[in-house]
Amino acid sequence: MKKFKLFILIFFTFFSFEKMVISAEIDIYKKIDLFGEVLEKINKEYVDEINQSEGMDSAINGLLQSLDPYSSYMSPKTFDEMQTETSGEFGGLGIEVSMEAGVVKVISPIDDTPASRAGLKAGDYIVKINNIQVQGKSLSEAVDLMRGPVGSGIELTVRRRGEKKALTFNIVREVIQVQSVKSEVLDENIGYLRLTSFNDNSSDQIEKQIKKLKKNKKVNAFILDLRNNPGGLLSQAIKITDFFLENGEIVSTKARKKSENRKWFAKKGDITDGKTLLVLINYGSASASEIVAGALKDHKRAIILGENSFGKGSVQSIIPLKNRGAIRLTVAKYYLPSGKSISEIGVRPDIEVGEEGDNFRIKTETDNQLNYALKLLNG
Repeated sequence: MKKFKLFILIFFTFFSFEKMVISAEIDIYKKIDLFGEVLEKINKEYVDEINQSEGMDSAINGLLQSLDPYSSYMSPKTFDEMQTETSGEFGGLGIEVSMEAGVVKVISPIDDTPASRAGLKAGDYIVKINNIQVQGKSLSEAVDLMRGPVGSGIELTVRRRGEKKALTFNIVREVIQVQSVKSEVLDENIGYLRLTSFNDNSSDQIEKQIKKLKKNKKVNAFILDLRNNPGGLLSQAIKITDFFLENGEIVSTKARKKSENRKWFAKKGDITDGKTLLVLINYGSASASEIVAGALKDHKRAIILGENSFGKGSVQSIIPLKNRGAIRLTVAKYYLPSGKSISEIGVRPDIEVGEEGDNFRIKTETDNQLNYALKLLNG
C-alpha cells in the first residue's frame, strides 16, 4: 500500500512538473503571436512608413539589453566590421563604452587617444553625438555614429556627475594604436608599470618590463597602474596576477551550468621577489583590471590606492548567428578569492584618493594619486 501511495505521489509530481513546462511553452508561443500582432498593427497603422528589418533588429537588441548593459545584438554589417581590420580607413576616439539607461556610458578613455586628451572621463554619459540624441538608439548604432574617417571631427554632448550643465567636446578621430605596457623608474627606486589594456601579449610585456626594472638594484618597490584600463582577456589577467603571488586562488567564474564553473590558481614564484607592490585603480578600471586588483587585495599582496573601480564582473561571449550577425551575451560572472562578486560593486581601494582638479591627467604633474603613492612608498 505504501509503495502504491509513493507511486501515486511520484506520478502526480511528475505530471504537475510536465504540466508546468507545457504551460510555460504555451505562454511563450502566445507572446510570439502577440509580437507578430503588434508588428502587424504597427505596419498598418503607424503614422509613418517603417523599415521592418531595422525594427526587428531593434526588438532583438532591446531583448538583449534588458538582460544587462553588456549584452547586445550585432547586425551582419556590424559583426563584419568588428572582425575586419580597417586600419587607416576608419578612425576612432579611444573609449570603451556600454549602454545604461538608454544612453552611452564611458567605461574608460584609453591613454593618449583623442578621447583622453579631450578630457572625457570614466562614468561620463554621452547624450548626443553630432547633436543627434542617443536616447532610443542601440549601442551598436551609437558606436557607428562615433566612427568615421581619420581626421574628421565629432561633437559629443556629455552629462557628468557633479556638473549641472551638459559638457561639449569637439574631438578629431584618429587611428587608435594602443601600447598596452609602459614602464620606468620613478624617484630612483620605484618600478612603475602602466598597463592600459589586457591584450594577447600584455603578460609577456609585463614580465619583460619587470625583469628590466629588476636590473636596477635601487628598485625596492613596484607600482602597477591600472587606472582607465577597461579590461580585456581573462587569460592575461590571470597570468599577470600570478606574477605577484606564490599560491592561492586568483579568480573563479560561475555560469548557468555548474559543469562550466571554473577556478584558477597561482603557481609558485613571485617574479618581483616579494617586493612591496601598490596598485592604482579608478572608476575607469574595469573587468580584467578588477580581477587583478581584487585578487591582490584579497591575498594582502598589494596596497590598493585610488578610487572605487567600475564594477564589471561578467564574461561575454560572441555567438555567431545564421544571418551572419552575432550576439554579445553574458555567459558567466567573475568572483574574487574571497567569494565576492565584482558586478555593480567593484573593488574598493585600501586608501581612497580621488582625482583633484579639472586639469587632472594620469602620469603628469597634476596626477595627485601617483604623487600620493610615491610619497607613501618612500615614507
